[in-house]
Amino acid sequence: MTMLAIQKKVVALYVDTAREHARTIAARVAGDFRASGFEVVDGANVRAASLLVTVGGDGTLLRAARINVEHDVPLLGINTGRLGFLTELDEDDPRLGDLPALVERGLYVDERTALEAEYGDRRFFALNDVVVRKGEVSRLVPFGLRVDDGAPTQIAADGICVATPTGSTAYFLSAGGSLIAPSVDAFGVVPLLPHTLFSRPLIVPRTSCIEITSDLEAARAARVRRRRAERGRAELERRHPLSSQTRAFRAYRAAAFSRAAGGEDALGCFHQGSSSLRVVRKYAAAAPDRELRPDRARRR
Repeated sequence: MTMLAIQKKVVALYVDTAREHARTIAARVAGDFRASGFEVVDGANVRAASLLVTVGGDGTLLRAARINVEHDVPLLGINTGRLGFLTELDEDDPRLGDLPALVERGLYVDERTALEAEYGDRRFFALNDVVVRKGEVSRLVPFGLRVDDGAPTQIAADGICVATPTGSTAYFLSAGGSLIAPSVDAFGVVPLLPHTLFSRPLIVPRTSCIEITSDLEAARAARVRRRRAERGRAELERRHPLSSQTRAFRAYRAAAFSRAAGGEDALGCFHQGSSSLRVVRKYAAAAPDRELRPDRARRR
């Protein structure tokens, strides 16, 4: 750990404004800093600050981290939510009243590993985890997973979660992943609800390049083709309501009538691809001297 040395007495506040209690705590904290000679700015102006203080829950701190990633300003979280895994102080912590003096004396900085994800031309920052999911599709989607230059692995699941050590206590843990100490330079990879009996989370080095692919587009194309085929069958049944068994029976009757009336050449007037024709030809070749009847052709 390194010690934070304040060079300019400017503090930025990032507050969960949707909660009245968080706004009340933030107003008290801002008043204490101003009384100690600090300048307090909004979280949007974090570039000019020496410290970014978040007031809210873990979600507030994660949103502030995404804003702060390009400015490299230390974060200090004050919890007014429910869990507060990532925050340092609670709203009833006695040190909260002495926070300006603690900042002036110096705070220890704990550096954490973060994730950067790329999708096309877009880039995303994550302090906790990155999750690739199937979206609104109501079936399993085969995902491809490859680490560095290794062979790709196909995983049929609802998605894949890649987590940092900080995020290993969140979604990654709920999905069956293991806890990773913050000092470990590693990422965790775990499939979400995989369709397999042997699924285990992976722990890979922090320097790894993790590639996740999905055939979701192929699944959508197959679904479109299936719908078109169903519409085609419905249209065919609408135009020709006879059942397949009735149509086959009529074909056998017509074939038998032609064989008895016109001889072998009369079979050539049927469609060459029909199954009834193949059955009739086989029967006629096996017993050319016997009378061909519809019931016998159907049994054979």
